[in-house]
Amino acid sequence: MISIATESPTGKDLALLMSRHTADMHADTPPESNHMMDADQLAVPEVSFFVMRDTGVPVGMGAFKRIDSTHAEIKSMHILAEARGRGLSKRMLSHLVDEARASGFRRLSLETGIQPTFVAARALYEKAGFDLCPPFGGYREDPNSVFLTLML
Repeated sequence: MISIATESPTGKDLALLMSRHTADMHADTPPESNHMMDADQLAVPEVSFFVMRDTGVPVGMGAFKRIDSTHAEIKSMHILAEARGRGLSKRMLSHLVDEARASGFRRLSLETGIQPTFVAARALYEKAGFDLCPPFGGYREDPNSVFLTLML
């Protein structure tokens, strides 16, 4: 049974999820282009953090961070490799979009990489209606980044 709930990103049973996410984000992205937030950075009031569990076991996570009163950014979306292929990424993304909308945001954006590691993620976001956009928030043009946005 799959559930998604608000949790603390510093939860004790999230270590595997966080370490796999960190490894993926550092696998082929130059340090200056890596915008990943670790668990402590995600554990702040302006971040809404969600854990996906399969029969109680954490298999995925996702978060959005408030940029301003109408705009939020997706951060740290990850599904464990052994849980992929079941539509869980789509389900987590839908949850994030729904939660951002329910929180009053009118725009949801994200930064992702251009490396092969991110091909499936970009396809997921584009299929969900996210469009290319210029850098937002504190981002700058980066040859290793793609910026996407969705009006809610």
